[in-house]
Amino acid sequence: MITIKKLFRNAGLMLLSIMLVACGSNVVKEKPEYQPPENTDAYKIGVADALAINVWRNEELSVAVPVRPDGKISMPLVGDVIAAGQTAESLSERISEELTTYIRNPQVTVIVTNPSSADFQRRIRITGAVNGQLSMPYRDGMTVLDLVLQAGGLSEFASANKAKLYRKVDDKVKIYPIYLDDILNKGKLDSNYPLLPSDIVTVPERAF
Repeated sequence: MITIKKLFRNAGLMLLSIMLVACGSNVVKEKPEYQPPENTDAYKIGVADALAINVWRNEELSVAVPVRPDGKISMPLVGDVIAAGQTAESLSERISEELTTYIRNPQVTVIVTNPSSADFQRRIRITGAVNGQLSMPYRDGMTVLDLVLQAGGLSEFASANKAKLYRKVDDKVKIYPIYLDDILNKGKLDSNYPLLPSDIVTVPERAF
């Protein structure tokens, strides 16, 4: 019988395989550059996000709506509007333009009340020879060591100094070596890299 743990492991390995085929790049020697994630002001609305749309002095037009699978929302008078891929500011401008046919100088505010689509975009993952393979929301300031500890540490079969960090950089995937044995047992933190959303850490098993 296939267990949930095995399914999770297989899914992680499949994702990693896809990344390797897509990038076709070798392990790089330089350290990864750390650039803080984009400011939340630039957040792009996605499918399944929940929006609160307020039209000033027009309560009957103010609605709370989800973004449908087709990327659109529905509003009174306006009908369907494409929301996915837009910022809250650009969507409010679009709705205002549509409402000018019916209202004089409409003032529209859009608030993302539940950014559901951001969950998997901002996750970090660790697969391979750890005690609990893991996919978790990114938190600012997390490092490789934090992720390993969240995963319950390394398994007894881990080839600790052959771990890798996979990171998307300029539409390509770069692979950085991680020396987990040095980090955990020697206090050498050179490869204890700060993490970014969508990072994947893999820990291979030793060859027997």
